Amino acid sequence: MYARFAAVRGWKAESLDEGVVKITGPGAYTALQYEGGVHRVQRVPTTEHYGRVHTSTATVAALPEISESQVYVNPGDLEWEFYRSGGHGGQNVNKVSTAVRLRHKPSGLVVTAQTERYQEHNRRIALDLLRAKLWEIEEEKVANELGLARSVVGRGMRAEKIRTYNFPQNRLTDHRVNKSFHNLEDIIDGKMDKLITFLSTSLNNSSSE
Repeated sequence: MYARFAAVRGWKAESLDEGVVKITGPGAYTALQYEGGVHRVQRVPTTEHYGRVHTSTATVAALPEISESQVYVNPGDLEWEFYRSGGHGGQNVNKVSTAVRLRHKPSGLVVTAQTERYQEHNRRIALDLLRAKLWEIEEEKVANELGLARSVVGRGMRAEKIRTYNFPQNRLTDHRVNKSFHNLEDIIDGKMDKLITFLSTSLNNSSSE
């Protein structure tokens, strides 16, 4: 859905690791910043013979690209591990230890990167991911100290259910604004502009009240 939306907007979407996609383009984070939270999916699997609706969930985190000047990471706090990647990318990927696992000792955060052919590139990706996650933790801390509910700001907590995708009824419901959209198939196909615009307007108005 997000990769297709990026294509519609003319942005670049690249896979950094399993379940991690980097989207680059003018206004990308501004448009996607409210996608963080738990997304619930209701659908009838093709293997379901009795027409029963199955429910699954996926947690989304939308993080901006953070520069070194914004979040300093002490090299002494890092623990690097290198291993052979099992993914695509040419023979070099599978013959040498190009994949990276990075652990930030003070926070316990662990990130991995293995999509690039060269270790140095994956090291850079892992460090960028870590920096963004540390930024997110700091943002949560500041919000808590100020007594701000993340749901009011609009960016959902990781455990907060923000949206339901009901495929049998072709309906998407965003619970933060109590609004349903009856064009789910179009949204999944990347046509998210109406949804993004409505969320941005509604949540920005809520946070300024």
